[in-house]
Amino acid sequence: MNTCKCWAAVLFAILLLPSVAASDTPAVQAWNKGVSCLVENDYDAAIEAFSGAIRLDPKYADAYKSRGRAYAMKGDYDKAITDFTDAIRLHPDDALAYCGRAYIYMQKGDIDKEVADYTEAIRLCPKYAEAYNNRAVAYGRKGEHDKAIADYTENIRLNSNHVEAYYSRGIAYGHKGEHNKAIADFDKVIRLDPKFVFAYYSRGIAYEKKGDHDKAIADFTEALHLDPEFVFAYYSRGNVFRLKGEYDKAIADDTEAIRINPEFTEAYNNRGLAYEKKGDKAKAEEDFAQAKKLGNKTE
Repeated sequence: MNTCKCWAAVLFAILLLPSVAASDTPAVQAWNKGVSCLVENDYDAAIEAFSGAIRLDPKYADAYKSRGRAYAMKGDYDKAITDFTDAIRLHPDDALAYCGRAYIYMQKGDIDKEVADYTEAIRLCPKYAEAYNNRAVAYGRKGEHDKAIADYTENIRLNSNHVEAYYSRGIAYGHKGEHNKAIADFDKVIRLDPKFVFAYYSRGIAYEKKGDHDKAIADFTEALHLDPEFVFAYYSRGNVFRLKGEYDKAIADDTEAIRINPEFTEAYNNRGLAYEKKGDKAKAEEDFAQAKKLGNKTE
């Protein structure tokens, strides 16, 4: 699950709404035309319409935000940032404008500026749950997992049924090696959404890290029940079967992983290890050779 993409969809949908009730002026008419073009994914026409609205009313902050959204959708992030910055100059207390610019900084890979904008949005609107969530994502990309966990926790306090926040906090706990806390969060995700396939998979990884192989296998199996083509679930379950000494089952799972992704180097490597444990040196060497050909160094 890509939290940032989900957030972007919500954010940019909100940016189509005016900040205040607007009268039917020529500038507003031009803005409405731009919104219609955005909905149709005609970004050049949208930019032209929003630019017209700005010419008619140079202080029209919503037009700058909406044009910034259109530039962002085209991948022209520098112009998008300029427009959001102008919107902020006109309305310095607009938390959503800071969040919009933060998203653009994320696309550019400027995490520090992204975090700064989310922080300002939170200062302006302390109950803005999604701003906490997305600052947490940014902290996670920086490897600052304690800060990420704090923000996910605040998001959950504001919205106790936010499935993605529990899931992402569980991932952050996993990065810290706090597997019991991770499992508790994945448990909550599954209670809220029993078909959340990645929660089963990630809980399986946590159980594997704890050495609880049977529970790990059960979770990987449930993930595969929900998504029979989940290549990493086959690979991970196969790895646990190999650790348990169930080499035929490990080979079967690695074979399925390879069927789904014939260039999955680690699956060839692990299947080779399972064949090696079974004493089938020929098949083991064949898999190791294929892994090496694909770029994986076997030990």
